[in-house]
Formats: sequence, C-alpha cells, structure tokens
Amino acid sequence: MARPTSTVMRTSTLSFATLISLLILPAHAAPVADSERVPVDLRRTTLVVQDLEASLALYRDAIGMKVVYDNMVRTPREAKTNEEADSAIRLVFLQANDTFVGILGLMEYEKPVKAPPEQMPQPFEPGSIVLLFNTADLDARFAKISAVPGVKVLSEPRDTFYPSYDGKGRIPARVSVLVDPDGHVVEYNQLMMDPAQMLK
Repeated sequence: MARPTSTVMRTSTLSFATLISLLILPAHAAPVADSERVPVDLRRTTLVVQDLEASLALYRDAIGMKVVYDNMVRTPREAKTNEEADSAIRLVFLQANDTFVGILGLMEYEKPVKAPPEQMPQPFEPGSIVLLFNTADLDARFAKISAVPGVKVLSEPRDTFYPSYDGKGRIPARVSVLVDPDGHVVEYNQLMMDPAQMLK
C-alpha cells in the first residue's frame, strides 16, 4: 500500500533538513582560517518559551547542555523584584562544547506573562526552526529525551546516508526528530563516521 502523500512529503522534508545540517558541519570543531573568515559570528539562538523549567528538563537534563547563565532581566534595571519592575524576563544560556558560539538561549516572560500563540508553525514549514544536535550516543540518550513531558517524537532513531561533499561517497548518519514543549523542532543525530573525514 502506498504511503499517504503527507507522510511521503514529511519524510522527504526531514531527510532534506538533515542533509543541509550535515553539509554545513565543519570537519572539526575549530575556528576557520583567518583567510576564510567572514565579518560575523552566529553566537546564540534564543527560544521564547512558556515554561523555562520544562525547557530545561529537555535541553539541560536530557540532551545534556550546560547552564552558563541564569538571571532575571528587569525593566527598569534598578528593580530588585518582579513586583517593582514594569517587566521581568528570566534568561538562561546553555552551551555544548564551545564557549563562544552555538549557545542556546531560553527566555521566559514572567511579567507580563505572555499567552501562548494560537498556532505554532508546523514542523518544517515556513516560519518554523530546526535545532540540530550531534551526539556520540544517540540510542543511549533517546529514551530519556523522548520521555520528557511535552516532547513529541516525529521520527525515532534510524540509519540513513547522504552524498559526500565530492558526490562520490556517502555520509552515514543515525537520525531522530522531536518537537520540544513549545513546538520547536529538534534533530538529535549521530554521525556514523569521523567528522574529520567528511570533507575528504
């Protein structure tokens, strides 16, 4: 029996998104040579969330990122409590294995409390985002990640491959796709080869 068109399209979209993520991965985690530098660094992606503790249960406790910043940002800045403030935001930064780039920010409005959107963009549709994490132990961690309250599994771990940079070989990967409690798409993947060999 043929799969429904929507299922085929979603599988195709997931595969394409993973391919793009793999193709922009550097051969190793290091700054580019001075001669190849561009005049900008993408330092942080910040997600506005409804419940910051629920987000930390995923990104800190299950995925394994490290909290490096956790503060209240109040306006006016002199306000010591939320009661004294006109607005109050809790802001958290998490890092993986780089102290300067690749930081994930989580932001929750505590005053005034922000109502959830009436409708989030559907995964892999215009307006949605995809966060991609690479790990060395996908299968060992997936059960814990998928069990976090509010997390929805779109695709359980599966093996696939993509064309290599020169188009002659393959880049093997194990891929999973989830949606976090606020509707952001998360790819949690494992490269099945040495990243240093990807550009060769």
